Amino acid sequence: MPRPDTGWAGVGTGAGLGGAGHDGRVRIEDVTPETMRPVRRPWLVQSWHDLAFLHWAVPPETVSPFLPRGTVPDTLDGVAYVGLIGFRMVKLGPLRGPGIPYLGTFLETNVRLYSVDGRGRRAVVFLSLDAERLLPVLTAQATLRLPYKWSRMSLEKNDGVLRYASTRRWPGPRVPGRPFRYAWEPRSTNPRPSSTS
Repeated sequence: MPRPDTGWAGVGTGAGLGGAGHDGRVRIEDVTPETMRPVRRPWLVQSWHDLAFLHWAVPPETVSPFLPRGTVPDTLDGVAYVGLIGFRMVKLGPLRGPGIPYLGTFLETNVRLYSVDGRGRRAVVFLSLDAERLLPVLTAQATLRLPYKWSRMSLEKNDGVLRYASTRRWPGPRVPGRPFRYAWEPRSTNPRPSSTS
């Protein structure tokens, strides 16, 4: 698969998973609670609810072909990570407004990698961004050049277990997705990811 030239967005919070994924010639950004590269005037605001962050360790050479030119995998203890993230986007809207009614609240699932560029900046590389509302998908494709896809999505919540399901509508083949479940105990610091079946 060719390297994507678009479809990646930098994240200044050091969202990469820390460490020696770079060639060592440039100092890599620290992982900090607050962004090291703050946005001066955000033109979109949003909140995330019912968030599930699932990650799998993979060899860096496995993810390298999927990263943009000029970047390398961000690693932790010699491994890279592939993330599957499901959440409910709430009150997406311009500037610091109240959010767009109906269109500003929707389910999203993304598949991501973490990278470091030649200047030591960490970033998130989105391989897939699926959302259940068509207008936000089209807007993100046109204005941000992100690889959003329109999908039929659902979220079930039962006894602390989140179950996300997604089936791609457009663009691309309509291949049924496999739901994933994520168990979360509010008083636990150790969430229990379940299978993706």
